Amino acid sequence: MTTTKTADVDGTLAQVYALAGAGADIVRITCNDVEAAQGLAEIVPRSPVPIIADIHYQYRLALASIEAGVQGLRLNPGNIRKEDQIKIVAREAKDRGLPIRVGVNAGSLDRNLLEKHGSASPQALVESAQTEIRYLEEVDFTDIKISVKHSNISSMVESYRLLADTIDYPLHLGVTEAGPPPAGLIKSVAGIATLLNEGIGDTIRFSLTADPVEEAKAGRQLLEFLGLRERQGLDLIACPSCGRAEVDVIEVATAAQKALEEANLAIQVAVMGCVVNGPGEAREADIGIAAGRGRGHLFIKGRVVRVVPEDEMVDALLDEARKLVDEGVEARLAHAEENAEEIAAADRRQLVEIQGDANRATELRAQVAEIAKGD
Repeated sequence: MTTTKTADVDGTLAQVYALAGAGADIVRITCNDVEAAQGLAEIVPRSPVPIIADIHYQYRLALASIEAGVQGLRLNPGNIRKEDQIKIVAREAKDRGLPIRVGVNAGSLDRNLLEKHGSASPQALVESAQTEIRYLEEVDFTDIKISVKHSNISSMVESYRLLADTIDYPLHLGVTEAGPPPAGLIKSVAGIATLLNEGIGDTIRFSLTADPVEEAKAGRQLLEFLGLRERQGLDLIACPSCGRAEVDVIEVATAAQKALEEANLAIQVAVMGCVVNGPGEAREADIGIAAGRGRGHLFIKGRVVRVVPEDEMVDALLDEARKLVDEGVEARLAHAEENAEEIAAADRRQLVEIQGDANRATELRAQVAEIAKGD
């Protein structure tokens, strides 16, 4: 959702384009006064993505937004409560073929429901949604999406589970008022990912106290990590570091992430601090590098293709990543440096001798054999 004043057409459009560039498929814009509605009339035809008008209190602004050409509405049942006004908007939206999201929010729940249930409980949120749905359905409007957002993670998850068991409309997921990162990110992921992994949810929004571009980026990344969206950006995996690491993994991973993101490479990259287990642990990554004694092992799909000096690790990783994207895995494997795997194997053997086998494989094999054979 944009944070600019909607009447500021150029500023709002700039943010819409930034959000779209970060992965947002839909952008919500507030329509809170006449000037905002007028701004929408200029914003919508120039937007790269569909625009949803966010409406509170004044139903006539929903009508004005429709006239401005928006592709959908979000209505808050907590502050537009008059049945006749809701139905007027629904009829107009139906005539224009526009969807409506019933956006229930624990922080703005109808006071009558608060009194009835004693709190913004999951049952109260779902009842609010059901009442609004009934108003819409009574005028034969069924192009509906529902959200029941709560700032409490457990209540949010329970609300959506109850809603999913109660109605058969698409659901929009979100933890409302999650706050600034990193806590806001953790809250949002905890709630949204839990539900997505249960098969609940059709669209999502991170509600962060931050630049909205960070919301779009986080939402896109979550969907990519869950395998629900084709990767559009970098996925960097890295070991947490330990006493076996031969380099400052945090420093190398940070530098690699910065360089790869600037290059806009949509691949999975691994940065590992140890050549003993690194390539094996990260063999599913498209490309990666593991630190040895003074040098790095550059690998593609677990196979070492180059051995480079430690101070060239990030540059070599970026160079090979670009070639991998342009040429493909098989082509880059075919260009593997001669003896790279043999050199890497020698480095690993040397480190095992110096540091010991992290997995105690040799010792454990002997112990397993002894137990299996018995007396």
